[in-house]
This record gives sequence, structure tokens and C-alpha cells, in this order.
Amino acid sequence: MSETSGSDTASSTTATPTSAPVAKKVPFERTHHGHTFIDDYEWMREKESPEVIAHLEAENEWTTAQTAHLEGLRDSIFTEIKTRIKETDMSVPNRRGNYWYFSRTKAGLDYGISVRIPISGPDDWTPPEVGEESLPGEEVVFDSNIAAEGQEFFSLGSFSLSDDGSSLLYGVDTTGDERYTLRVRDLATGDDLPDTIDGTFAGASLDPSGRFVFYTTVDDAWRPEKVWRHVVGTDSSDDVCIFHEPDERFFVGSGFSRSGRMMFVVTGSKTTTGYWSISADDLEAEPQEIWPRTDGIEYNVEHAVIGGEDRFLITHNRDRADFDLVDVPAADPTSPGRDVIVTESAADGNDEVRIEDLRIEDVDAFADFIVLGYRRGGFARVGIIRLGDSSSPFGPLQELPFGRETGSLYVGSNPEFEQTSIRLHFTSMSTPAVIYSHSVADGTDTVLKRQPVLGSVDLDDYTETLLWAKAEDGTEIPISVAFRKDLHRFDDDDSTASATKGAGDGADATNDGAASANGEPAPLLLYGYGSYEASMDPYFSVSRLSLLDRGVVFAIAHVRGGGEMGRHWYDQGKTTAKKNTFTDFIDVARHLIDTGWTSPDRLVASGGSAGGLLMGAIANMAPELFAGISAEVPFVDALTSILMPELPLTVIEWEEWGDPLHDPEVYEYMRSYSPYENVTEAAYPQILAVTSLNDTRVLYVEPAKWVARLREVGAKALLKTEMVAGHGGASGRYDTWKETAFEYAWILDLLGRSDVQIEA
Repeated sequence: MSETSGSDTASSTTATPTSAPVAKKVPFERTHHGHTFIDDYEWMREKESPEVIAHLEAENEWTTAQTAHLEGLRDSIFTEIKTRIKETDMSVPNRRGNYWYFSRTKAGLDYGISVRIPISGPDDWTPPEVGEESLPGEEVVFDSNIAAEGQEFFSLGSFSLSDDGSSLLYGVDTTGDERYTLRVRDLATGDDLPDTIDGTFAGASLDPSGRFVFYTTVDDAWRPEKVWRHVVGTDSSDDVCIFHEPDERFFVGSGFSRSGRMMFVVTGSKTTTGYWSISADDLEAEPQEIWPRTDGIEYNVEHAVIGGEDRFLITHNRDRADFDLVDVPAADPTSPGRDVIVTESAADGNDEVRIEDLRIEDVDAFADFIVLGYRRGGFARVGIIRLGDSSSPFGPLQELPFGRETGSLYVGSNPEFEQTSIRLHFTSMSTPAVIYSHSVADGTDTVLKRQPVLGSVDLDDYTETLLWAKAEDGTEIPISVAFRKDLHRFDDDDSTASATKGAGDGADATNDGAASANGEPAPLLLYGYGSYEASMDPYFSVSRLSLLDRGVVFAIAHVRGGGEMGRHWYDQGKTTAKKNTFTDFIDVARHLIDTGWTSPDRLVASGGSAGGLLMGAIANMAPELFAGISAEVPFVDALTSILMPELPLTVIEWEEWGDPLHDPEVYEYMRSYSPYENVTEAAYPQILAVTSLNDTRVLYVEPAKWVARLREVGAKALLKTEMVAGHGGASGRYDTWKETAFEYAWILDLLGRSDVQIEA
């Protein structure tokens, strides 16, 4: 969706098209389990075919023509975003070794600049105040703008420093296919060493001493399968494969513990995990398995030092679906472990924290304490456990309170093992992100930065609430909602009761209160995802203000298949329970309509990737509920892709969707909802599909085929293809803002709000 002026979707030398492209039909038979499907558009899979490229370019030209009237609106939205974001800005410095590292952005430049200054001494834990001017001793570590010169696309997939700060490992992708070329830079001279390693996966790391590089490569299906050790200063042809994962269900990766004393090799499928460790004292040793890999058991490992002994903190689901936390000796990790959460304490004296209420997600170990990230009541939370001696190693879990009813609290970047405070992030639908430091010793909080929002914005104009919709099976589905207070009214009694009850115990309120403008249902954008146990937590967005200021209500449907409410929430929205994701979203839409929040002619749905599958499914199942559907890199030809094990990601995805290649019941179940196969003669809402030619996760062919089939039944569907980009779309921040402006302008036009003028 990258554009130079907010309106150009393709460079065209031909006349403006007067009709939508009509894709030719080439019948292709696909037969499985006694069923044959005739696919007329499978020919579009030939990415190198000039005919395919010509078709995609014709689609871009048609999209340009059909949205030409929105050029002014796109330019206005882009200007609003640009005006409200502090273009020349800097991050909060993080200490790593003997330096404070931070990044700067500068007006007119697409990418950040990584810089650093020396610490003042070993006890310097207070980040320096950074302004627009360079600080004394400041030096540039890496300037992505220089590295991206001459490239249409640029992405960093690895960025790793030696402990002494003398060497930098970085990986660059210039096509969007998520394959990175690694290089090592001598930071004393600023020169790259001769070392060059092509075709790596993201997440390579430099060992603390700077002697070794550990990286991952992929197989023919682009699955990360091998971990390699490279000696800095040698030719990559001499690199040693230290680990190979032959099972196609598993990804493999590696990385170092915060302590720097352990390197881990990790294998993971959707349901099973394996961990191997190598001591940093002997990085040429063979990896040692920590727990035997067992089907259905997931676990994560963090290295800690407790009572002077090397220990592994392991979060696992051997005994509880929402995970437990134990510690074991690193020298004998299969020996009986100790429970880490021994007692629980209330966050504010009123709210009891119990282990059975927590979905434990991650643990971070430091010299004197550990930090737990978990979900409780649907929200992301953080708790701290202080470390003692070997006889009494763990203090109580102390939850850090929100201080409000809704929002998300996350652990930020905390690279140093010896640090005495932790970096935290808080945000909500109406609260710009706040970064602060929490002192573990005395419990005090210091705000380090608030996300700046410039222009004429008054944050008091915006509010949020938590609603609950009842699904067809009686399950209560949470909905996060944001809107402008001065443009909409709301029944305060209903919203307060719902938000408070929902945050605590799941709620059974139905929320009859509604936001409306001048007594009428409001235009509303409903977003959803609902896969991979990914939680779509409430968050603040500067660009979203361009919708809210034009009277649009924004809502997130926290449907099953995500992880907001714990592991069961995920389990009830995957494999042969996947349709719950779709029906939950439809029931949320109906609830918002029935309670007066919106109406079908003022409701647009949005989702991307697996959320694009959701968009395709609800378009078939309930087209009458929506005025439009925006689908980004949509997984809409799901059955075809999951039947092709040679494609990237397919085999590992069988544990998410089921295996239709070998299981006829799964085949029939997926066939019953896969969007492309279920397009029918229906009155579809208007549809915008956005994709990228070099996407390796959801191939461009899926939305291309989907749009062709939709057109065949008379649907008004547009396809927009980024010809040099990957799964994440455009890489530069200005192009990203322009692609957001493109989508928002299309949505506002459907909602009848394209002529609303606002002050940025």
C-alpha cells in the first residue's frame, strides 16, 4: 500500500480503465478424499508469469481509478498523521553493558538511527535525558537510512551487539521475503568486516564475547530448520551446523539468556516445545536437551542465578493449561522442580490474585528478582517476585496495579541482568503509551516518556469502554470500544458496570447503552483477528484519531482463537472449533447493531492475515451485516494452502487448522468455511483486499483469486498489490502512513464521512 502521494497504487502508462479486470478461467482440478474442486484461477500462482504480473498491475490500475476521488481525503489523513506524530524524536535509552543505547528519528527520514553514549559508571542506572540535539559523546551505531539508500524496501531482521559494544551483527532484507543477509560491523572504525552470510532467517545473534555468530537457515518450504555457528573473521563456507530439526512441524531458533551465561536452541510447533542449552563458557560444545520433548507439552526456559546456583525457570503446561512456573537446577533440569509462585498478594488490597486466575505467558530473570508477564481478567498484567537464598528462594507474587479499569501493562526492554528497576509500558484505547521505570526496591514509579501526540489534539476528548456480547453458545465475548465523547453519547451506568465487571470476572452484562451521534447509530469500524492465541489488546493509535475525529467508533472484537481470556479461549477457536471465531465476530456485530451502537449500512469490518480469513468467512456467512470489509494480506484460500505441504509454513500450520491432506473430517470442515471456495451468489458488501507480491506467509495469489471469484458473482471488490513488499507491507514510516491513509479513506467513504473536515 505504499504510495508517493497518497493516491498512486500503480505506475500506469495506459489510459484510465473503464471496467474491472476480468480474469481468464483455466479449470484446474483438485481432488482429495473423493471430492473434486474446480479452481478456475489457480493459474495466478505462477509468480514469474508475465501474464500474472500484468493481471496484478491491471488490478492496481482499476483500484487507482476507483479510488481517485479519494485522493484529497488520503492527502488530508496523511497530513493529519504526520502532523500529530513527532517526526524528530528519540526513544528512552536502555543500558547495555557500558553504554546507553537509544534511537533517533528525524523529519524527512523513513527509518530510525541507532545511537549510544557511554555510561558514567557501573552504578549509573538512570537513563540520560535525550533531546533533539546530540549528547556529549554520542555516536551512531547504525543508520538504517544510509543502509536503505537505493532500495524500494528495507527491513532489519537481526541486530545484536557484543557485551563490550565493540561489534554489531545486523541482517538486512531488501525485497520483503524475510530472508536476511548478515554482516558484522566493527563499531570502533564503522567498517563492515568481510563476513557475509546470505539467506538467513530473522533473529541471528552475536555471542557476548563477539567471537561467534549463531544464525538460522530455512528448508525448501522456508521453514527455519538449522542453527549454524560462524566464527567471526572466517568464510561462511566453514560454518558449522550445530542443530538440525528434521520434523516439518517445528521451527527452530536460538538466542542468549539475559545473564549471558547460556545459549538456548529452541524448537517449537503449535503445541509442542523443545529446549537445548549450551554454556557460554564453551560455545563449541554440543547442545544439551533440558526437558525431553513431549507431544502436547509447551515450555519456555529462562536462566537465573538463585543462591549462587545456576537455575532454569520453566513455564510449562504439563499440569495446567494456563501454565505453571517451576525452577530446576541447570545441571540436572529433569530433577523435581520447585514451585516459583508460592503465595499471592493483592495488587491494591481489594483484588485477590490467585494462580488459578492467571494465564502465565513469560518470565524474565534478573539478579535479585524475576518478573512475570501474565493475563488476568482479559488484560495483560505484570507481577514481581523477589529472590532470596536457597532456603527461601521466592517471595510472594506482587502484581503491579493499573490504577484504572481497562488497559494493558507490558514488560519493556530490560537487557541488563544486574539492573535494579524494570522498564514497563502501559497503554489503552484512549491513553497514549507511557514508558516508566519501576523500582523493585521501593516500589516507586518514574515516568520516562509519554507517547507524544502533537497538533490540536485534546486527549480528554476521547474515551473507551469494555462491552460484552453473547455468542450463540452463550459465551460472553469482550469488545473494546473507543470514541469521541463530544461526538457520541453513552449510557454511563451501563458502560461503567460492564467495564468493571468484565475486568474482574468475565461478566454477563449485555450492555444496552450505546454511542450514537444526534440520536442515530454511529459509523463503526470493527476489527478482529482470532488466531494463534494472539491477544489483540486495547492500544492507542495516533492514526486512528483520523477516524474518531470524523465520528467513527472503533471497536476490537476479542473473539475466540485469540488468547485474551486464557488458553481455553484459544482452544475454542482453532482446528475443528475454528468456526467459533467467525460466529463470535458476527455475534459481536449483531450486538453492536441491536444495542444501537451502529447499523449495517454504517458498519465496516477489518482484519489482516489470519484476520483476513475471518473477513472472508464473515463476508460469506453474514454479508448483510456490513457495508464494507477491509482485508489485508488475507488468508482467504486457506484450504488450498493447507493442502500444499511444499508451501512455506503449511505443515507447521496443521496443528492450528488441522490436517486436511490426511484427515477427511478436517478437509470437510475447512471446506465448509474456506472463503474462496464458499463465495456464493449473494449481495456482498464492498471489499478491499490488499496484498504484497513478495509475501511469504500469505501468498499474493490468495486475495488475487478471491477477488476474481467475488467479481464473478457481481461483488464490488478491489485488489491492491504492493509489487515490492512483504507480509508487513511498506517498510518506511511515511509509506506506512500513506497506506493507512489509503485504507482509512476507503472506509470513511463507505461510512459517509469522507467530507468531514477536521483540524489536525
